[in-house]
Amino acid sequence: MGNIVAIVGRPNVGKSTLFNRLTGRRKAIVDSESGVTRDRHYGKAEWNGREFPVVDTGGYITDSGDLFEEEIRKQISIAIDEADVIIFVLDVLSGITDIDEYFAGILRKTDKKVIPAVNKVDNSERYYDSSLFYRLGLGEIYPVSAINGSGTGELLDAVVKELPEKEAPEEEDDLPRFAIIGRPNVGKSSLLNSLLGEERNIVTPQSGTTRDSIYSRFNKFKYDFYLVDTAGLRKKTRVRENIEFYSVLRSIRVIENSDVCLLMIDALQGIESQDVNIFNLVKRNNKAVVILVNKWDMVEKSSNTARDYTKALKERITPFDDVPVLFISAVNRQRIFRVLETAVKVYDNYRRRIPTHALNKLVQEAVENFHPPSARGRYIRIKYATQLPSRSPAFVFFCNYPEYVKDPYKRYLEHRIRENFDFCGVPLQMYFRKK
Repeated sequence: MGNIVAIVGRPNVGKSTLFNRLTGRRKAIVDSESGVTRDRHYGKAEWNGREFPVVDTGGYITDSGDLFEEEIRKQISIAIDEADVIIFVLDVLSGITDIDEYFAGILRKTDKKVIPAVNKVDNSERYYDSSLFYRLGLGEIYPVSAINGSGTGELLDAVVKELPEKEAPEEEDDLPRFAIIGRPNVGKSSLLNSLLGEERNIVTPQSGTTRDSIYSRFNKFKYDFYLVDTAGLRKKTRVRENIEFYSVLRSIRVIENSDVCLLMIDALQGIESQDVNIFNLVKRNNKAVVILVNKWDMVEKSSNTARDYTKALKERITPFDDVPVLFISAVNRQRIFRVLETAVKVYDNYRRRIPTHALNKLVQEAVENFHPPSARGRYIRIKYATQLPSRSPAFVFFCNYPEYVKDPYKRYLEHRIRENFDFCGVPLQMYFRKK
């Protein structure tokens, strides 16, 4: 995984509709909690057995009422830098506009695969009109209707054909993969340097799953794992204004190539909406997470400072708040060893398997203590539960009316599982199926 597909194009050509069509989402992906709005332009598509992230760049252009060429250029340069395949959306009704020409001019110069999708083609007359777009010189065009889905199969075939094959670290691939993630300038590189230390000879940088994720092997103090680092995050000064969009793209790639994400936040700034966005990306990718509050040495403290800070932080990430929080200073190497211990412990939780008999005993007791509320006069019976053989913990519950089991009850069962088995730092997937 880790191959990103970006959707670009001027406003009102139907980028979001196409995004929803490709990712199978009818509505915004995330809850309407504040600070998560930008997050809804990221989703996953699956086609012919390949799953890949799709990013709709449209939500990130800050001033679409008065679209600046500069803004578009930045937008598109980030997409070109970070994506593996670019879908360029055009509108058959308006024909080729000046902005389309401008976009095409930049896209013709890239070595990335660009797939022109001509949208709103929902009858045969428009199908003939779409051939006009060959004039842009971007190769084969794909007439689609994002609203009714026609042509999207051929478009997805073309996308999947261009995705690079996944490579993984060559040997000992079952070593844990820990990624240091977070907003720019929170101290990720300081932590990496503190962990790897001067003994660089222990580390074998080896190019990893993607063009720009580097796997560094950490093998000392009886620990053995890969640190997933992203090269070059600090060099991109030209995208400073679009740093949020940029770091979301970069984070997606690193998160997908990891088992445990070490999410760093800046103690002086507190948890900001972009930190919550990145946390939600981790959760949606079902990865384990440890939150590291960096620069703690610079915070004025009283007796309850850490406790109050933790409480406020967990309120921002609820309902998944069973997450370890460590207060560190990467530069002073304060609690650096605790970071390793906690990451390894959370990785063990991430790989935890519950025996089926123990799970069913727990579920039976939970159901006896609190029955699922009946819905429309139907009495819900949960008959059996088991853990799926997936890389991250997922549980399936067989019952007579799975569609009537509501979120609060799912959370109740999740809490009972967490009370009895240590899944700290790990998101749990809960599925309900008909027996």
